[in-house]
Amino acid sequence: MDQYETLTGKGHSRRRFLRNVTSMSVLAALYGYGGVSPALAWPQVGNHEAERLEDGDTDIFNLVIDRTPMKIDGKPANPITVNGTVPGPAIRMREGRNVRIRVQNKLDEWTSIHWHGILLPFQMDGVPGVTFEGIPPKDTFEYYYPLKQAGTYWYHSHSGLQEQLGHYGPLIVEPAEPEPFDYDRDYVIMLSDWTFEDPHDVFRNLKVAEGYYNYQKRTVEDLLEDIQKKGWSQTMRERAMWGEMRMSSRDLLDVTGSTYTYLVNGRSPNDNWTGLFKPGEKIRLRVINGSAMSFFDVSVPGLKMTVVQVDGQNVEPVPVDEFRIGVAETYDVIVEPDDQQAYTIFAEAMDRSGFAAGTLATEVGLTAEIPEPRSIPSRGMEAMGMDMSNMDMGGMDMGNGGMEMGDQSGGMDMGGPSSGMQGDQAMNGQTSHAGMAMNNDDPAKGGMNMAMDSKGGKAPWPLADRDISHGPDDHGPGAAMVARSPGNRLNDPGIGLKSTPEHKVLVYDDLKALAPWPDPREPEREIELHLTGNMERYMWSFDGEKFSEVDGPIPFHHGERLRLILVNDTMMDHPIHLHGMWMELENQHGDLRPRKHTISVKPGEMVSARITADAPGHWAFHCHLLYHMKAGMFRVVSVA
Repeated sequence: MDQYETLTGKGHSRRRFLRNVTSMSVLAALYGYGGVSPALAWPQVGNHEAERLEDGDTDIFNLVIDRTPMKIDGKPANPITVNGTVPGPAIRMREGRNVRIRVQNKLDEWTSIHWHGILLPFQMDGVPGVTFEGIPPKDTFEYYYPLKQAGTYWYHSHSGLQEQLGHYGPLIVEPAEPEPFDYDRDYVIMLSDWTFEDPHDVFRNLKVAEGYYNYQKRTVEDLLEDIQKKGWSQTMRERAMWGEMRMSSRDLLDVTGSTYTYLVNGRSPNDNWTGLFKPGEKIRLRVINGSAMSFFDVSVPGLKMTVVQVDGQNVEPVPVDEFRIGVAETYDVIVEPDDQQAYTIFAEAMDRSGFAAGTLATEVGLTAEIPEPRSIPSRGMEAMGMDMSNMDMGGMDMGNGGMEMGDQSGGMDMGGPSSGMQGDQAMNGQTSHAGMAMNNDDPAKGGMNMAMDSKGGKAPWPLADRDISHGPDDHGPGAAMVARSPGNRLNDPGIGLKSTPEHKVLVYDDLKALAPWPDPREPEREIELHLTGNMERYMWSFDGEKFSEVDGPIPFHHGERLRLILVNDTMMDHPIHLHGMWMELENQHGDLRPRKHTISVKPGEMVSARITADAPGHWAFHCHLLYHMKAGMFRVVSVA
């Protein structure tokens, strides 16, 4: 029996093997780094499957949450673990069955587990203070719910900052019916960010100084380069505008590679997680962004990836070379390596401050090159959500995925009582990558923002003619920035990325469901929420109010059909997560809207999603950037 027969279990079906044997990534970890040390490291760092017991129509899992001393990237650490590992074990469930999960808390503090993206009774959702009290120290809690869906999901703590400490893991729901795509091997690729600092210290540092972890700010050399490229006047004007906001155009991620070690399945690039394959096989990569604060740009250099699932839901296959994954999103892709060689699974942080990496190889010990680091992207004036329809575009530099503003100032109010800004941040625009995209997409301005519905007819962007409302105080001190003309950026790959015929980058407009949503009703009402923040004070909120300041939940009426509109008034990308219900992203595909549990909203962008309020109870609704949620970007939705 050769190596592959040993690893795959010749004579067994793929699904039986996946259910009853640890995934091949386990054996790759055991054999992949030379000698016996990887085998010794495996019980602590890696990704294995939780044991599944059966009792009639119910599958039973036992999980233990504890602190486990171990090494991460070769350094001593004391993370919170689930069954002794970081990430926790992959929980492989089955659609149409019930699950009973017994969680024993061995910590000296309260904890919880939220089943991200799973539709279930709200009492089982795992959010302390919203759906239950939490799991007390040295106590046990039992989750019980039916499984009504399939796909790739994940689980994590919703208590304090435990998610940053390692309390997360993958969750796979096997489908009751055959999937509309084939594959031979199945690997979880769980991306995460680890810091050896105490997460509470990280949060305090963010409160103390804007850009505390940004070590990539512009230098004198950058200044000289800008002057040579754009001229003295334009360069000084841009620097003054950023200075007014007390921000750097390179503030892309609040927490960066200056403190983070980026991991694949708990392993740093130095530890090189490896999965094996035979040339010609189809390999399914279940990519999960389980990080606290990091967006990643994912590619497998030398291989085309075919996106087949997003947030656990099947989509029409999309061949791509790269995709950006926001915190809490999942993307399932198929790759087909046909050479006897190694390939790097490469996940570069959006701000280029670091990367996570693993390997696909035909033999144990093979590695592939790590791609050269790309230039640090900078936000441009398009990130301010300004209406640029009356502005001379001759001074715009469209390079590197953004725009730099020339001698135009008509779209911005740099201060004064009408600006709605606080102190030195007086600015009526807001940096977001959106002004130009909005004008190009708005049919009223000659754009091409028309979608095709499932019958081939044209469906306009539902927000094309919408007037954006701001309160009389522009949402108050909790909103230091306001996007006056946010727009549609679903066809924008994001800052620092550029899609070309030779290098296709996935965008939200590429996502197309395989069938229309079962609820064909038009929305009965609309709810508009602004994503707001004050970077200098590190306040994050909805409509300028932190969670501690709001009067009560956002009311959904049970059974209603509504449209949720999200307007990003800030300089940051925000992955917005709704618990308990699907959000149907309104993109160019009309009735074939993709279903998502998390929608990443770019600076200055406005997006909309249809929701069927079919889940009675109280549900969390928040930005999935952990420290943004901690700082107040959290609400409760009440369905009654």
